[in-house]
Amino acid sequence: MTIAQPEQAAEFAAFLVNHLGGRAHEEVSAELHQLIAAVTEHGKKGSLSIVVTVAPPQGHIDGGPLAIAIDSTLKAPKASAPPSIYFVDADGNATRNDPRQIAIDFRTVPATTEFRSV
Repeated sequence: MTIAQPEQAAEFAAFLVNHLGGRAHEEVSAELHQLIAAVTEHGKKGSLSIVVTVAPPQGHIDGGPLAIAIDSTLKAPKASAPPSIYFVDADGNATRNDPRQIAIDFRTVPATTEFRSV
């Protein structure tokens, strides 16, 4: 009677480092760095998703090579524009001027370089 040995799973980190000659690891590392910087700057959460897609060979040939792809999606927070204050006029439109406030008519005074002595 033989006791079956459990299969030994390869380390994902080692796979990621070696995939595409290390380019996949470099890209994901750079995106993680961007994410950390954006979260620190904006004080909002973000995410980095890594998707590994494994496709069998065409015709499902036993022992055939598998196509493995790694894709990542970065959702980094960004700055939001500050709000501005508006009022609603009688027509229901947004306006910067308070429609309840009396408007004061200002006039432009011409500039002069002559001064009167007192």
